Amino acid sequence: MKILVVGGGGREHALAWKLRNDSSRPDVFCAPGNAGTTAIAANLDIGAEDLDGLAAWAGGNRPDLIVVGPEAPLCAGLADRLEEDGLRVFGPSKAAAQIEGSKVFSKQVMEAAGVPTGRARVVTDTREALDYLRKVGPPVVVKAEGLAAGKGVYICASMADAEQAIREIMVKKVFGAAGSRALIEEFLRGEEASILALIDGRTVVMLASSQDHKRVFDNDQGPNTGGMGAYSPAPVVTDDMWPAIREQVFERTLAELRRRGIVYKGVLYAGLMIAGKVPNVLEFNCRFGDPETQAILPRIASDLLPALLSCVDGTLREDMVRWRKDACVSVVMASGGYPGAYAKGLPIEGLDAAGRMEGVLVFHAGTKLDARGQAVTSGGRVLNVTATGSNLDAAIRRAYLAIAPIRFDQAQYRTDIGAKARRHYAVPDTA
Repeated sequence: MKILVVGGGGREHALAWKLRNDSSRPDVFCAPGNAGTTAIAANLDIGAEDLDGLAAWAGGNRPDLIVVGPEAPLCAGLADRLEEDGLRVFGPSKAAAQIEGSKVFSKQVMEAAGVPTGRARVVTDTREALDYLRKVGPPVVVKAEGLAAGKGVYICASMADAEQAIREIMVKKVFGAAGSRALIEEFLRGEEASILALIDGRTVVMLASSQDHKRVFDNDQGPNTGGMGAYSPAPVVTDDMWPAIREQVFERTLAELRRRGIVYKGVLYAGLMIAGKVPNVLEFNCRFGDPETQAILPRIASDLLPALLSCVDGTLREDMVRWRKDACVSVVMASGGYPGAYAKGLPIEGLDAAGRMEGVLVFHAGTKLDARGQAVTSGGRVLNVTATGSNLDAAIRRAYLAIAPIRFDQAQYRTDIGAKARRHYAVPDTA
């Protein structure tokens, strides 16, 4: 069996790792992959957004399943194009991927479906935006309307912050065409959590809870990033909340999409803000979260491949995904300067030492092999140092112990990934 994983980040390394370890032992290909995936898969010199190149390779090689990692090719219609050629693709259609590709579409779907979410206003020019901001006042959340690699969200505590966000999105166009419109949303208080669900068009199988850390610095300081780390499970999501999340978030959304003639297949990511027992949806994503996937997949005890194939075929069942009791923590090691400008091509040392540690996985994100076969940095988020443990404290400690031997110039990482969990319960600090 041949599997193609589209993408080259930490999420795709984690997916390739999990699929390669399936009991059927499939051959895995990554397009383009990274320095880490070379050990478990065949890397292809095809970019994740090169739809022509991907279609040509897939048409000639006929993989049994294509798993699309990033949002951009899904929003560009990669799944539709491959399916037209008779290929099996795990990932939503272009129409369904609008749930992430257009924040306006997503908000309209939520409002029509009765999904709990914050109030929002769509603005199309700076004057309209500033007039509305003066009307509602801070705090607010300002979002670029389109895809912005997870960075187009501004939490604005003051009017000056909000005005600056509008200028960056709509005047400076720092996110390009994604800033043609903006969304000004109600600021919701609470604690964030991520819930991902496998979906075959109707059946919903929710995966374990997790919590991402978007801000670049400790204590949620600094600008938003694509994610600086994650842990699973997230204790803010209590057992009694799962039925409400299933019905109010996923089932209502899928029903509204079907009402619009859209059948959703793949994974649907719900970013939630939880206050008390009330889950409000902050955003939907049309793909596996990054870095949440890196914290979730090591906790899956069963094979993943049958569940992904069942999503394509419309035969998904709840019992296809079984869980380990272990907790998992994934800490992002990023390039100095990220999410701004950063250097590339810096040698990475200590990967073998970290990878030999018990309960540790090092997923590569922004890496490549240089001409000598040395792993070097090639992106803003470089590595996902991931560890499992009998509880969250044990997993946290292992992850940071594994970071210790890894070195590259100007490396940065947060030292508080998973700390929020301690507000909910205390666990013994044992491995």
